[in-house]
Amino acid sequence: MESVSMVGANGGGCPDADGTPLLIKAARTYPQLPQPQPPPVPGLVSSSSAPEEHPSADDEPNHSDKLGVHLIVSFRDICVFTLVLPLGTLFVCFVTAYIFQPDEVHETHCRVYNVIPSISAITGVSPQRYLWRISIALHIGPRIIIAFVYKNYYRALIRELSDLVRIKKATNLLRIVHGLNIVEISALCCVTYVSNKENYRKYLASLAKENISRMRLIRSFLPPPPAVHEKVFILFMTSSLSYMLATLKLLKVLQPNGPQTPQEDSSLRYKKAFFALSIASTVGLILFFLKHRFLCHDLAFSWFALCEYIVASANMGFHCTTMLDFPTEDFMIAKNVTRYRKKHATISWKLD
Repeated sequence: MESVSMVGANGGGCPDADGTPLLIKAARTYPQLPQPQPPPVPGLVSSSSAPEEHPSADDEPNHSDKLGVHLIVSFRDICVFTLVLPLGTLFVCFVTAYIFQPDEVHETHCRVYNVIPSISAITGVSPQRYLWRISIALHIGPRIIIAFVYKNYYRALIRELSDLVRIKKATNLLRIVHGLNIVEISALCCVTYVSNKENYRKYLASLAKENISRMRLIRSFLPPPPAVHEKVFILFMTSSLSYMLATLKLLKVLQPNGPQTPQEDSSLRYKKAFFALSIASTVGLILFFLKHRFLCHDLAFSWFALCEYIVASANMGFHCTTMLDFPTEDFMIAKNVTRYRKKHATISWKLD
């Protein structure tokens, strides 16, 4: 291929770089021949033959998909708070009511000697009842969260089973355990916000409006006051003990060979101990309540109240074994956590 370029505009020649005058400088260019390539070495890829990799949009970091943690709290701390709040409030109510309001908290229908007031007595007078209701309101939220955490935790253990009979049995027990836990929490709310003293006083006030005297009330065959508090308390006791028993049955199905770790072994031993203590205290509570109600023995109500405190403490201790079941878990509020969620998680999930 030839390319011709005019060197002088007036037709004259201009000296070239070597001094030779030229009118027209002709340049001949030839296409370049391919250079011989060395033979390929086995196992190596030539950089010239390798396809060029272009960064895709997916490989580029997207800052909007990063995990953003707004709050992270140790699950163990939540369990400690859930225990200390009602326990500390109960202690404050007992001390203040015993010192400043002894006549009100020791009053019973038998008018017998009494030294230990019941939980409903110390949390039914003012201002202790408002403090107790506030503490239970703050106590219920974590309890509901813990209930659903246990539900998902047991679901994960059930998915690891291979025996269909055990899977079916464990699934049915899980429904019972979760349902009893929710019933227990609901009964705790009702027994807190429906006071025994307030319920009875409202009943007497309704009779006073109908001009019914106290003596006529005693001698007549009027129906007894609506014992909402007592019925809800019985529901709470029944659901609490049933929940403990169903939980132990479920753990036996999930772990037929026993606990696998020392923490699981400690948790199971504490659960059994608190359940046995609750059963023994409940038997004593029923016996002393019958003595107080029908025989009006001295100190019978005090022994009933003591059993009631033991039952409440054992119930709190059983639920606080959560600290042993979830020793390293955290409660987290974050964004972009979709990829971290468990497949079957509901309200909460457990990170691996």
